[in-house]
Amino acid sequence: MSTRKIVIVTDAWSPQINGVVNTLQHTRDCLDAMGCRVDMLTPADHRTIPCPTYPEIRLSVRPSAKLGRRLDVLKPDHIHIATEGPLGIAARRYCMRNELAFTTSYHTQFPEYIRKRLPLPLGVSYRFVRRFHQAAVCTMVATAGQESLLKQWRFRNIVRWSRGVDADVFRPDEPEPLDVRRPLFAYAGRVAVEKNIEAFLGLELPGSKCVIGDGPDLEKLKRRWPDVLFTGYRFGRELARHLASADAFVFPSLTDTFGLVMLEAMACGVPVAAFPVTGPLDVVTQGETGILDNDLRRAALAALGLDRRSCREAALCHTWQAASQQFLDNLVPVC
Repeated sequence: MSTRKIVIVTDAWSPQINGVVNTLQHTRDCLDAMGCRVDMLTPADHRTIPCPTYPEIRLSVRPSAKLGRRLDVLKPDHIHIATEGPLGIAARRYCMRNELAFTTSYHTQFPEYIRKRLPLPLGVSYRFVRRFHQAAVCTMVATAGQESLLKQWRFRNIVRWSRGVDADVFRPDEPEPLDVRRPLFAYAGRVAVEKNIEAFLGLELPGSKCVIGDGPDLEKLKRRWPDVLFTGYRFGRELARHLASADAFVFPSLTDTFGLVMLEAMACGVPVAAFPVTGPLDVVTQGETGILDNDLRRAALAALGLDRRSCREAALCHTWQAASQQFLDNLVPVC
């Protein structure tokens, strides 16, 4: 049987640090281990400019010609377009011009993110992303909740592509010895407006709060909440040790499609407190691995009483190998 040649086109890639990049890196590695040949077409291959209001994200400038030449050479069996940015738009145009079938994935609630920064009606943004994805054979989403939301906006041909956690890295047995008052409530992820971090930092909670990560809002939040421990980015085992040191993990986002870091916290034995919205509703088992409540303070306090072993056991059910096989099964031949 010949090696399956897969091209994944993404505007989100290293050195960006987010759930999309994490997902794609793990998927690529698992597909390689399965014997597939995976080529990633990313901003690293193009001239880029910083994204307005979010300079950490680099946008490829006029990538169509170079991207097209690369695809001509690779002649892949499958093309997957992971993002709706300049590279994704160029790849979609290439496929449609050459009558090639392709798949897409919906990683980010793009319209809601734009709305946090610009006064653009959600309906306008959703028309753009719906038009982008409707040309694909199928669009992959991580959860039932996200599928239901997109169907309300008249998306079609939605299939499931779940997520995983590296349980060898994210473990509960080596917590970072942080010198803070207990209990410790932690958040990890991008420090940006769309993550709704201020909803967590503004809570009246006993003990201490910790924010693990970086982003455009970091300096503003550090000035406003000087008593909070801001660690900056942490990676791999260092991130796992910081997560394992927490007594509860608070996830205040209202716009995530999944929330990988919740699985990582659970794998470290840390219960989750979150709002009952898309993402947490699909990841957290109420009363076992976390507490979902519209009152985030109440959720955070209640999460302290949950069994940390149950959190770890639930996270172990999510593997990158299974998620990557699901992704592979969703792919379609280009012809």
